[in-house]
Order: sequence, then C-alpha cells, then structure tokens
Amino acid sequence: MKSTVEQLSPTRVKINVEVPFDELKPDFDRAYKKIAQQVTIPGFRPGRAPARILEQRLGRGVVLEEVVNGVVPAKWAEIISAGEVHPLGRPEIEVTEIEDGDHLAFTAEVDVRPEIEMPAFTELAVSVDDVEVTDAEVDEQLDGLRSRFGTVITVERPVREGDFVTLDLSATVEGEQVTELATTDLSYQVGSGELIEGIDDALVGTAQGDERVVTTVVAAGEHAGRQAEVTAKIQAVKERELPAADDEFAQLASEFDTLEELRADLRTRLRRAKALQQGAQARDKVLKALLTTTEVPLPESIVDSEFESRRHDALHIFEHDKRRLGRWLEQHGQTEEEFEADLRTSARETVKANLLLDAIADAEKLSVTHDELTERIVYQAQRRGVSPAEYAQQAHESGELHAMSANVRRGKALDTVVRQATVTDGSGNPVDVDALDDSVTPEQAASAG
Repeated sequence: MKSTVEQLSPTRVKINVEVPFDELKPDFDRAYKKIAQQVTIPGFRPGRAPARILEQRLGRGVVLEEVVNGVVPAKWAEIISAGEVHPLGRPEIEVTEIEDGDHLAFTAEVDVRPEIEMPAFTELAVSVDDVEVTDAEVDEQLDGLRSRFGTVITVERPVREGDFVTLDLSATVEGEQVTELATTDLSYQVGSGELIEGIDDALVGTAQGDERVVTTVVAAGEHAGRQAEVTAKIQAVKERELPAADDEFAQLASEFDTLEELRADLRTRLRRAKALQQGAQARDKVLKALLTTTEVPLPESIVDSEFESRRHDALHIFEHDKRRLGRWLEQHGQTEEEFEADLRTSARETVKANLLLDAIADAEKLSVTHDELTERIVYQAQRRGVSPAEYAQQAHESGELHAMSANVRRGKALDTVVRQATVTDGSGNPVDVDALDDSVTPEQAASAG
C-alpha cells in the first residue's frame, strides 16, 4: 500500500491511497466465502461454490464491491495505527479507481490536529489568592459546627434571614393551578437560596399567617420556560438556638478538650481548603494565559460538533421543545441568537483548550496509567452512586471511557505547564506548585479545558 498526505488547510488533510491487487488475495478469499454463504447455487452446498462459479453467476462487479467494502476501512485503520495522521473525526472516503487485477485507489479527507507552535512555558506568569485565614472565617466555621448541635424553637416575630419557616406553596401559570409546583409543610431556611429566585427577599419581614407572591420562570417539566405566580403562606417561624462556644462544646462536638484546640483545628482545615482553591486557581489561570498566548487553528467541523452537543444538552432541559426554551430566554432577556452565540463561543474555547493540551501531552509523551484511570472511575462512580465495576461497564459501552482517559491526560499536560510557569500569591510570594498537586481533587485535575 502506498499513501501520500496532502495538506488542504492547517486542520484538514487529504490522503491518497493506492493498494496493489497483490495485497488483496486474503480479501478476495474472504469475499468469495462470504458471498458463497449468502447465495444458493444448484449443485453446490451452501458456502461451497467455487470463485469461478460465483463470478459467472453474479458477475465480477459483485465480488469487487465486497472486496472494496472490506479493504477501504481496513486500510484506513492501518494508516491511523501507523500514526501518519491524527484524525479528529470520521473521514470522507471516496473510491477513485478500481483497475481490476492491478490496483485499487481511494482518497480520505479528514480533520486533523493542527501543528501548534508552543510558547515558552517558563515565561507564563500568574498570580493567585493568598492562603490567609482570618478569625472571622474561623468564627463562621465554629458557628456552622454549633448549628449542627443547635435546637430549633418556634418564635413569634417577623422572619429574619437565617430563620426556618414552614411554608405552604401553590402556583399558577396563566391563572391555572399547577399541581406539581404545590406543596405543604415545607421546611425552608430563609437566605439559603435553595428555593425559587426572589423568595428569600419576599419572606424577610413576614410573620405567621402572611402570604407572599413571587413571579418566577418554570425551569423544567410541562410548563418549562413559562412564567408562574408562586404563593407562599407562612405557617410557622422558627430560629435555631446555638450552644455556648466553650470547652464543654468542644468536647461534645470534637475530639478536642478545649475550645482553643478546636479553633486551631478549624483554622488548619480552612487553610487546607484555601490551598485547594489556590491550586485550582493556579491551573485555571495558567490555562487561560496559555490559550491567550498560543495560536490554535480550529477545525470548524469539530467546533460544530461541540456546539451541537451543548445545544442538545440545553434543549434536553426543556424536553427538546424550542418554544419553551424561547420563553425561558425571553424571561431572562436573551435572544436565541445571543444564546447560540454564547454556546458557540464556549464550544470554540473548549475545542481550542483540548487541542492545545493534547499537543502538549504528545510533546511530553504523557500517557494515562491503569491506576490513574481507575482512580477516575472510582471517583465518578461515587458521584453517581453506583459501583466502580458498574460504572466502568457503562462508560465502556457508551464510549465515555475514552473521553475520560483523554481528560486525565489533558490534566497531566496542564500540570506540566503549571510546574514550569511562575506562580505567585497576592503578596508576591512564590507558590510551591508541587505542594498544590496534593490539594487538587481528581475532578479538578481532569476538567481542564
């Protein structure tokens, strides 16, 4: 087999392939055997008719077609395995010549990874937040711990932020009651932001027996995208009494004997959490700097595919009803054109990041180990509440396993860049990037780009 690569653009190539018939004897043997099993010829048992008889009865063209159908994808796979090109999608294949007894020729056009001129990683410089824990932050953590041991009591006063209220909710859409949005005796903490938009502000200052109406846009279900009037009736107002912050509480809530020891532990935990945030911030900022300083030609077909995937996910929320999506966009002051423009922008950014990190991984000869992939599988399985074996099987069948491995590899590529970049904190002090590696979760490590 002979093949030549013709560069059509920075992101697309045309491969011209010529296969001599001398290489096709096994393919002809397979074709004859397959055809013989599919036809019935008097005087011969199924599958036993010789090649000469098959060609006499069916014609040479039938055999050649069967050979070509098997040879072309097989030869394309050989080209990919040899590493001649790095395709980003399915090729457009065209058989250009069949010279019986001499050769078969075909072409394949496909999008490929572009050549990328890398910047000097050591010249990248970013600044991240300081890892500083204030007394107020420790107090907030301590209050959160105290709240776990607090008691909730009913009070006769107006609602304040942080109070617990018991609500009856009802809703109408264009004057009609919506039963799926109604509920009774719902316990809700005012200010948590976990109910509908605007409800927290509406509840503050109310008292038992009061009603408040909030206008919102239904996010999902039959009425997704439509405006609803939600009525909240306050049945009870409660507040949480906290235990005193003293040594006795420290012994109750922790393994420590004194409040001072408990506060010191909370401070250490906060510092670790901020170090984790600092590590994630360093990765995000280095990636952004990398993308800003690097020119990456984008294959539009891959961008289109990413865009369509994002649009499909967005429409899925509205059960693929464009009218519902349109109403939701109208309520949020956005046109469909603006919405799709935002989707396309994010699609282009994702494709650019993936191509760049893949190129870095290639240059650094990075690979994903079995243990690294297993760690990722275990993490995702825990998130979805299934066993690692069950999730691995699902990921294999859906093709997600390949994407997961690619994301882990891209995360390792970004790690390589971060280690060479200059990272300082808000005070100008150098940040120990290697120490940050231990504070970044598996999810953050694989979500770059």
